[in-house]
Amino acid sequence: MSYASRSGRAKTSATRPQAFAVCQRCGQWYNRASLKFQFDWRGPKIENLYILVCGHCYDKPQEQLRAITLPADPVPIFYPSVEDFANAESDYRAVAFAPATDPRTGLPIPSHDLRTTTECLNRTTIPYGDPIGLDANSVMPLQINNGIPTHYDIVLPVLSVFSYDCLVTVTCSAVHNLQANQQVAVAGMTNGNGFYSVAVPTATVFTFETAQPCSPTLTNTTRMVTTNVGLPLGYLDIPLPYGYAIQQVIQDAIELESGAGGFELEDGSGVISLEGG
Repeated sequence: MSYASRSGRAKTSATRPQAFAVCQRCGQWYNRASLKFQFDWRGPKIENLYILVCGHCYDKPQEQLRAITLPADPVPIFYPSVEDFANAESDYRAVAFAPATDPRTGLPIPSHDLRTTTECLNRTTIPYGDPIGLDANSVMPLQINNGIPTHYDIVLPVLSVFSYDCLVTVTCSAVHNLQANQQVAVAGMTNGNGFYSVAVPTATVFTFETAQPCSPTLTNTTRMVTTNVGLPLGYLDIPLPYGYAIQQVIQDAIELESGAGGFELEDGSGVISLEGG
């Protein structure tokens, strides 16, 4: 009649006694000399996990836990000569008007002017309005900015929303910790959802401009979070075709100027060009 050994898989010897030990994974008894410590990758080196295991339970160190050791950067080329793509860019937006001369100097005014942004940089022919290909539910929660880890996808404590034409004002129930030109992702409102750069009038209020006039209202699924969207070269905020303040200035200019083309400012500092269509 067979019976189970109380020593498990350990061997007992009267002439060469050895201590018993338990495998810390499967629980079987072995001789202590038959067990070994589990090692695994921890960063760039293998470390002892101080887990005694048998030969059946021993795991090969997992390479996915091993830190990647990057080689040194290649030696840079001496005195490189590269294309200056920023200055070579010629695909700018421009407006044209009838030839005219400056009434004070008599010098001819160019028949076309490049349109500029609020940062006085030339406007490029990129898609304007709501950013394309962005999803408010896919905001990266952690990014490295200038070597400093920065957290995003932080939910803002929105209390109310008010809009006037293209300007949307958001009031929070607590301090929002936003700064000027930082970005937010807006989702779940009746309209006006998207990615925007904000202005910060107070610690609990921020504003942003939409591409078109809207009247957004809060819903049960409204969610506004901080984000960081990549911007085109030379832009400090997410570009929009126009906002309320710019639209109002153009309307006043059209009412005051009866002629077509462009007209000179009162102080003689420049010319405002009207774009047809």
